[in-house]
Amino acid sequence: MYRYDSYDQSIVDARVEEFRDQTQRRLAGQLTEDQFKPLRLMNGLYLQLHAYMLRVAIPYGTLSGRQMRKLGEIAAKYDRGYGHFTTRQNLQYNWIKLADAPDILAELATVEMHAIQTSGNCIRNISSDQYAGVSADEVADPRPWAELLRQWSTFHPEFTYLPRKFKIAVIASEDDRSAMRLHDIGLKLVSRDGRTGAEVYAGGGMGRTPMVAPLIRDFVPEDEIVSYLEACLRVYNRYGRRDNKYKARIKILVHELGVEEYKRQVEEEFAHMRTLGLNPPTEELDRIRAYFAGPAYETGLEDSIDRSDPAFALWVDRQVAAHKQPGYAIVNISLKPRGGIPGDASAEQIALVADLAEQYSLDELRVTHAQNLVLPHVRKADLHAIWQKLDEAGLAEANLDLITDIIACPGLDYCSLANARSIPLAQKLSERFAVADRQKELGELKVKISGCINACGHHHAGHIGVLGVDRKGVENFQLSLGGSGAEDASVGQITGPGFSEDGVVDAIEKVTNLYLEQREEGERFLDTYRRLGMKPFKEAIYG
Repeated sequence: MYRYDSYDQSIVDARVEEFRDQTQRRLAGQLTEDQFKPLRLMNGLYLQLHAYMLRVAIPYGTLSGRQMRKLGEIAAKYDRGYGHFTTRQNLQYNWIKLADAPDILAELATVEMHAIQTSGNCIRNISSDQYAGVSADEVADPRPWAELLRQWSTFHPEFTYLPRKFKIAVIASEDDRSAMRLHDIGLKLVSRDGRTGAEVYAGGGMGRTPMVAPLIRDFVPEDEIVSYLEACLRVYNRYGRRDNKYKARIKILVHELGVEEYKRQVEEEFAHMRTLGLNPPTEELDRIRAYFAGPAYETGLEDSIDRSDPAFALWVDRQVAAHKQPGYAIVNISLKPRGGIPGDASAEQIALVADLAEQYSLDELRVTHAQNLVLPHVRKADLHAIWQKLDEAGLAEANLDLITDIIACPGLDYCSLANARSIPLAQKLSERFAVADRQKELGELKVKISGCINACGHHHAGHIGVLGVDRKGVENFQLSLGGSGAEDASVGQITGPGFSEDGVVDAIEKVTNLYLEQREEGERFLDTYRRLGMKPFKEAIYG
């Protein structure tokens, strides 16, 4: 894991004290809310429906047991005893008092954490693959590049006031576990003729106008990635629309210019960037890469798993993934219990996962964009003990990538932008499809729910997506089918008229019943939908 040096720490500490002064002036009435708003947003502090919400950055989803434990302590001390893990691999506290915000940031700084650039029209938290560094199919661990980009983008003077917020993902596997092509810029590390570099995708995103990012360059050498991204952003910053926030994202610019014209302008800017010597020296990437060197794995470990306990075997089959090191495994921890709130974890659960990371996962854990957690370095011999402890804490649900592994935003229960509630709908779906045999029969089926068009719940990328809208003061839910955030990225299509909360649950059941009737050997729900098209599903829903 990356560790702060004196520069990192001094930057974060200075930001905390700056915001402490700003907060004190706001509380004293020396700053109006309009004056204070841009200052608090620069520190990840939002004013929601009922209280302030603080969004904490977890760069590329990686943190230590010590950092995780601090998140739990803050939840217990300053919130209502829980935190909410988000689709950007961050954590949000939903019940923050303004007077406490500087103290929270100060506590985060003691464990090398912050809330910088988790809001505002800037480059947000860099996201990555939760299996980075442990997946056998990756070209290289993508996190050193993600960290390099984090350092490059933090307080970047040219990109502090972009036309709109900007999101970057970095992966290094054929399997896309980060929805890379639904980001403003996506990087996929590749190897060409023995050289490491990146495919660059630009102009993806969800929200009001969802788009899958096109490939704009099939190879950028690793030592020029920073200047190429700077060129991409300069073109966007220069021509991105500021007159209409609904048309301000880079996806609109790429669409309106056309992919070829955007590429031409980027290449022209890139040629200029090459003359400026802005790429960091090779030694800097090497310095960062050293922090991500593989841990000291034990060798000669037993590679088999005792599956005599059927409940444990079920959990292993669903929640445990292959590790590149013999004798080790990757453990996925579901934050989607039956009837629970997707992504929520209590302070006690957060503390337990911190303990498990320290005891069993070489002091490392990950947050996924699907609002779950990962222990990346677990000896297979320890799996049963971990499962028992997770089970006691209500964290042993065996539903990874199944219909109850639901992504959902906080919705109208918390968010001032939302039009409808996401949480109660997620809970009803969880209950409706709670039977384990039913979930297993349906197989991989990703349900994603957003409470408004901003799509924080990634509904556009759901195999089944749900968008909450306001219909003359009444919550209404639009159903979409066929989305994907994986390597086969696609945007879902709306089925037709919306539903009530109970009605959309019934509609989803009709969709799944048709899938079971019509699927062919080996087909996922998404495969069957793509083969059959919308028509038979629409008939099943509305007929």
